[in-house]
Amino acid sequence: MADPQTPDTARTTRSNRTVALVCTGVFALMIGASYAAVPLYELFCQVTGFGGTTQRAEAASETVIDRMITIRFDGNVNAALPWQFRPEHRTVTLAMGETGQLAYVATNIADGPTVGTSVFNVTPFEAGVYFNKIQCFCFTEQRLEAGESVEMPVVFFVDPDMDKDPNLRHVKEITLSYTFFPAEAPVKPVAARSEDRTAADRL
Repeated sequence: MADPQTPDTARTTRSNRTVALVCTGVFALMIGASYAAVPLYELFCQVTGFGGTTQRAEAASETVIDRMITIRFDGNVNAALPWQFRPEHRTVTLAMGETGQLAYVATNIADGPTVGTSVFNVTPFEAGVYFNKIQCFCFTEQRLEAGESVEMPVVFFVDPDMDKDPNLRHVKEITLSYTFFPAEAPVKPVAARSEDRTAADRL
């Protein structure tokens, strides 16, 4: 027969349970925060332009001003992705509010199909909030067959409100930079996996 707990032992047990519950709650909160951090950080960057994140626009600017701005284009590829990637032109100069368009060219130099996806930013970072893209290939998986080349257009404008920002009065150039990374291979549909198994059974 077990000995009855003394008052001190009972208090210690209750205290340990409370600590365990608090630790579990904190752990669950940390896990939830980690899942929320990425979309919240992305939203913060889109709203503020922090880290050179550009803005999205549904249509061209209705206002064009006389101040000119030069856009430099940069293309990079992660070493794990066997692609060549470059802009058709390195620079373009246009008025703030004027719509510009340029294409990047990507070529798969591997012996088989590959899939890539790109990230981007602009510098100086503070200009990100004024750089608007109407059309872009960023964050979209691009599949290229062996030896295939494709043009990827970017349609954009620089918000004329940048001219009112005292911190950017001295800026005459903005660099738009893309980097392609290998994308994870998509999971085959169930029907495709069934066909593969049937074909293997026939061998």
